[in-house]
Amino acid sequence: MKSNTTRAVRIITGNQAAALAAKNAKVRVVAAYPITPATPVVEELSKMVETGEMKAHFILVESEHSAMAACIGASAAGSRTFTATSSHGLAYMHELLHYATNARTPVVMAVANRAIGPGWNIWADLSDSISQRDTGWMQFYCSDNQEIYDTIIMAYRIAEHRDVLLPAMVCYDGFVLSHTAMPIEITDVNDFIDEYHPVWRLDFDEPSTHGNILPPDYFMELRREVCEAHERALKVMKEVEREFYEYSGRLTPLILEEYRLEDADVAMVTMGAISSEAKIAVDELRKRGVKAGLLRLKAFRPFPKQEVVEKLGSVEKVYVFDRSVSPGFDGQLFSELKAVLWDLRSPPEVYGRIVGLGGRDVTSRVFEKAVLGELDKKWVMEVIY
Repeated sequence: MKSNTTRAVRIITGNQAAALAAKNAKVRVVAAYPITPATPVVEELSKMVETGEMKAHFILVESEHSAMAACIGASAAGSRTFTATSSHGLAYMHELLHYATNARTPVVMAVANRAIGPGWNIWADLSDSISQRDTGWMQFYCSDNQEIYDTIIMAYRIAEHRDVLLPAMVCYDGFVLSHTAMPIEITDVNDFIDEYHPVWRLDFDEPSTHGNILPPDYFMELRREVCEAHERALKVMKEVEREFYEYSGRLTPLILEEYRLEDADVAMVTMGAISSEAKIAVDELRKRGVKAGLLRLKAFRPFPKQEVVEKLGSVEKVYVFDRSVSPGFDGQLFSELKAVLWDLRSPPEVYGRIVGLGGRDVTSRVFEKAVLGELDKKWVMEVIY
């Protein structure tokens, strides 16, 4: 399925990449309510629809709650749908996020990650989307603008697969990626993604009831099916990742990425934009004789348990860097890594570090000093240059 179309390199922001991906993925309904730093996504889409560049209905709503309700309704009626939000907007959608999952509507949403207030903070951390991890949405965390574009396109192939039928968030750090321009390769994906052909849809000619009262005899079965769909999604992700590579020539990870991990004694684990600084730290530590490596998780839901164990089972120490925290316990990624690795016969030592909340800068030196034992506290408060 190799693409023979002309490719173009454009220097655009992460938000523009998200909007362009939605257009090229043949989205037919966009419902939107603006919120910083995701507003430019829907601004770009509204321009495309208004000028006729994008053949879609653009629905202006009064809140993020309504935006998700419109996406669910349009998806149930048989349309490919898209929206974008951030922070408190995502929190306002919370009730409908559960509905999108249980109704098995494959909505795709861009999330420009931003801290949750008060006090009001518009800068990046992952608390907004991580706090929605139990809603049943698939979650992907991007580390550059090329990944934003590629992942949104692939997310539709995964979400709409009849073995999955789950909604998906494509997450990226606010301002760090959302407003930063980078060169990305735009490949015509017309032959990679077809028009949406729903497995089920509401039909006036054949009326049926969806989403009505669900008694105990059936509700638990529904939730089990959602969990089993997440397990199947990992297999579908691997297939779509391979097919996209064959089509575009770009190997864009959907589950995880490893960097110099083959012979590592010490592994760092990250998600999102801070991973680029972690790669620099790996190279610097190697120069100093420390066999360091990096495992970047792209998929947080479904959580790739088996893949993580395979990659980290032979290292001696693991340092997990969370750009979010669960008050009263630890960083969420750290907690889940510990649970996964605990079953190993000789599990590595696992250390958690909380970094970068509210947009606090995270430099390569933070990762270096943590691995070298110079940052032995859970909370990394200082900015180290």
